[in-house]
Amino acid sequence: MERVYNFSAGPSMLPLSVLEKAASELTAYGGSGMSVMEMSHRSKVYGEIFARVKQSLREVMNVPETHEILFMQGGATAQFAAVPLNLLGEGGTADYALTGVFSTNAYNEAKKYCSPRAVFSGEAEGFRRIPDQSELQLSPSASYFHHCSNNTIYGTAWNYIPETGSVPLVADMSSEILSRPVDISKYGLIYAGVQKNMAPAGMAVVIVDKALLGRELPITPTIMSYAKFMKADSMLNTPPTYTIYMLGLVLDWVKENGGLSGMDSLRRERSSMIYDLLDSSGFYKAVAEKNSRSMMNVTFRTGSEELDAKFVKEAAAEGLVNLKGHRLAGGMRASIYNAMPVEGVIKLVEFMKKFERENG
Repeated sequence: MERVYNFSAGPSMLPLSVLEKAASELTAYGGSGMSVMEMSHRSKVYGEIFARVKQSLREVMNVPETHEILFMQGGATAQFAAVPLNLLGEGGTADYALTGVFSTNAYNEAKKYCSPRAVFSGEAEGFRRIPDQSELQLSPSASYFHHCSNNTIYGTAWNYIPETGSVPLVADMSSEILSRPVDISKYGLIYAGVQKNMAPAGMAVVIVDKALLGRELPITPTIMSYAKFMKADSMLNTPPTYTIYMLGLVLDWVKENGGLSGMDSLRRERSSMIYDLLDSSGFYKAVAEKNSRSMMNVTFRTGSEELDAKFVKEAAAEGLVNLKGHRLAGGMRASIYNAMPVEGVIKLVEFMKKFERENG
């Protein structure tokens, strides 16, 4: 069967060459005579894979030596608890910007361990925009400030790095990591579920300033302790070995395609094609406000639920799948992560024009 263009918000497309490379090594990796899925994580051959992937991520993202890279299970959702458990300190609290579902979920999780402050909430406006710096009423005594840099469901993104003074900046970058260069030194902690731009589902990457370690609450489970994970080099228990291996293949692909600057150029090219059509159309309406638009998740609608459903159905028949918006937002959503070929977006735009001609 011919491959489709998969616009899923996650798990999402992986580069075809990565899948083909993984397939060629599926039953026997190198000279090991076994699949990576069968290897002991303590074996010499897997240890070499692990070390190479970690170093590759450090190089691609330009992670300074001040920061540690951790591979942790539980996806980004587990980090909603791990962040406050590790960074609050005794009697501490934290600031949260609520710009979508996942930042709100993180805020609600933090309520179990402290009394966090919602320094901004976009819920009353339907999460259609990102606040300006001046709207963030930050506390200088907060243990950290948390935000979600790209909001998958509503299609918004922070186009600036929040200024937090001496308060550590924490970012959930699940749906945009590896899509652009990032100055890691400005962040106390970055975390990301890997199932959008990095690898198959099953893991979160955590990049943490080592100076922040040692604050963890006494109730922190061992499996969520950044300090213990760092000491064990992410081998505190059996890690998601195959997901880490796949991340390595994806990082090789990123390097071959211009690194993060190349990914940045691609995200701008792909997203501008869709937004240009939306801005020139009287039929479609973009959901996110213009200065808050995501380049990873483009949300739009026709204004008619019946037409939206027809759009999704007919698009799927053309090999353009998973364009239905999240159940909380409705409409359509095109998730155009790193692995989405430009050709897929061209085909989507052509279909959008055709659908408008026939239904406008």
